[in-house]
Amino acid sequence: MFSTMNLIVGIVTGAFGLAYFVYGKKQGKLLFMISGIALMGYPYLVGNGVALILVGLVLLGLPFLFRE
Repeated sequence: MFSTMNLIVGIVTGAFGLAYFVYGKKQGKLLFMISGIALMGYPYLVGNGVALILVGLVLLGLPFLFRE
């Protein structure tokens, strides 16, 4: 189920998720906090490597697409 790519993508997106969450909490931006939580949790739910990368890119760009 877990390959090397899934592990690496999970670690990278988890680090970005933590950074998004901390930034959102300090700045009071709810979308960054939600996106950070999603970035930390979605690698456990998605098993396909291509889908893993695409969902991660969407979650990384989401707060910038819907600015307050």
